[in-house]
Amino acid sequence: MLTERPENDDPQDQGGERESRRAATLSPQIRDRIALQLRSMYDSVASQPVPDRFADLIARLDANDREPG
Repeated sequence: MLTERPENDDPQDQGGERESRRAATLSPQIRDRIALQLRSMYDSVASQPVPDRFADLIARLDANDREPG
């Protein structure tokens, strides 16, 4: 369930400003479902091998960091 929560309950606040600062929040159930789906997607990407060109680039960057100067 998506609910709205005011970020600032200042009684001096003008109505229009208060409306524009409302933050949307998600229920714990929806957040858990999104987290589960994101983990599932990330796990499939994380299990793939690192491309050779990325490994070469990382090695070159590491070598540059070790050089004095």
